[in-house]
Amino acid sequence: MPSVGKFIGPAIIAMVLTFSAGAGAQDAKHYRFAYDQPRNTGYSIAGDLFGDKLKELSKGTMIVDQYPGAQLGQEPQLLQLVKAGDIDFAIISSANTATISPQAGVMSLHFLFRDEAHVIKGLADPKVFEALKTMIDETTQGLHVIATGSQGVRHMYSKKEIRNVGDIKGLKVRVQATATEDLMFPLYGAQTVHMPFGSVYTSLQTGVVDVAENSINVYLVNKHYEVAPVLNITEHEANNALVFVSDKAWQGFSAEQKQWVLKAADEVSQKEPAKAFELEKTAAAKLKSIGVKVVTDVDKKSFTAIADPYLDKLAKDLGPHAEKIKNLIRAVN
Repeated sequence: MPSVGKFIGPAIIAMVLTFSAGAGAQDAKHYRFAYDQPRNTGYSIAGDLFGDKLKELSKGTMIVDQYPGAQLGQEPQLLQLVKAGDIDFAIISSANTATISPQAGVMSLHFLFRDEAHVIKGLADPKVFEALKTMIDETTQGLHVIATGSQGVRHMYSKKEIRNVGDIKGLKVRVQATATEDLMFPLYGAQTVHMPFGSVYTSLQTGVVDVAENSINVYLVNKHYEVAPVLNITEHEANNALVFVSDKAWQGFSAEQKQWVLKAADEVSQKEPAKAFELEKTAAAKLKSIGVKVVTDVDKKSFTAIADPYLDKLAKDLGPHAEKIKNLIRAVN
């Protein structure tokens, strides 16, 4: 007669395996990662890199759910939600970060970065990252910088060609809410207008503003070319971003989880900027193919002649963190 164990043993093993699988699924915790741009942008690349690496390192126990396209709010609102602990992670432009930490405006200094390679190297530089992290920790509360990111560099777009600084004299330009923008564009002879990113399309359409400025892929995916069909390659400002974790989430992580989060975040700092610039090239080709006028021969020296003397002054006026970050970025070769 067969022993009872021959029948019970496999059944018990199956039950244990089923229970273990169920327990593993229950142990997985989901975290919210928000941003105001659509998918297929530098922000979603950052979200994918971070989420995939964190899932791998945590063996599936830490899952990142992305909320793109301003589902949870525009960037100034997202910053407040992260500070309050209502969102775990967010990627925010350094310019909009200036709404909670004004010295972050240093990353928006015009012509601070020499070229694409300088942006990529600068954002991945450990000293630059540490200075950015310290700046946020010492000037605001409720959140921490864990990575840097990029959406390329910013260009001006409108219904008219902008070939030199004289072409924007008297025009209304939508700018980000930083002291650097509020100083620089009037120096170029333009008028500055503040508004949430989500209002830019309609404002260009109705003439509330004449010019907006952003990276090429952002211009493409948000269809701003429909109302501002001339893209002027001014390269006046790096389109930098910072990845934040809420202090509430951070304090809830174990020591091991914190290391996983930091390693996943470093994946963003090291890989996302280069991928963002690849998106820029693809976007430029697509825009040309659909008939957008791309002005490549902008006289950038007409802008830098005005901007360069203000680099040091603006950084110093913003504060010691800003001045240190500016010096570290300019030292990157």
